[in-house]
Amino acid sequence: MTRVLLATKNLGKVAELQRILTGFALEGASYEPGPETGRSFAENALAKAHEGVAHTGLPSVADDSGLAVDALNGMPGILSARWAGRHGDDLANLDLVLGQLADVADGRRGAAFVCAAAYALPDGRSDVVLGELRGTLVREPRGTNGFGYDPIFVPTGYAVTSAELSPDEKDAISHRGQAFRALAPLLTAALSS
Repeated sequence: MTRVLLATKNLGKVAELQRILTGFALEGASYEPGPETGRSFAENALAKAHEGVAHTGLPSVADDSGLAVDALNGMPGILSARWAGRHGDDLANLDLVLGQLADVADGRRGAAFVCAAAYALPDGRSDVVLGELRGTLVREPRGTNGFGYDPIFVPTGYAVTSAELSPDEKDAISHRGQAFRALAPLLTAALSS
């Protein structure tokens, strides 16, 4: 099995991607990733993957993902992890979004989870793909599975939040699952050429 660096320190993402990318021996980042300075999910994902190669010399995969809320003109978007000001404060981020949507009618609470998944190789080759999961936002958090905005996001066609789905159910439909399942064969082909 090929060793591949997963360029993140987010333990939720590490666990999720170890379930999705079963054909690779994934290693978590042993360094502190730099700031996200790109203007899109794709720019940030590619930058993180290249940074992983620079730090370790290993083929690296990375993602940038977040919540795009229709009533907030696509925000928090690439700022999802630090929407409330401090990076990775899931509860504060979730509470801020709920507060911003307090007066928004249920029929206008559409949103999408978006993920850009990228790989970078030591020889400089790279690629990026996108995954998206549409849904709506509920008014109160529900469920304990998942992380981030999962407790308020109901995927289209479901009656439960992403945090109420089992890990396998979530992986089957998630934006990250879509993106990394599309990226896996590209990475496999690149590694064997």
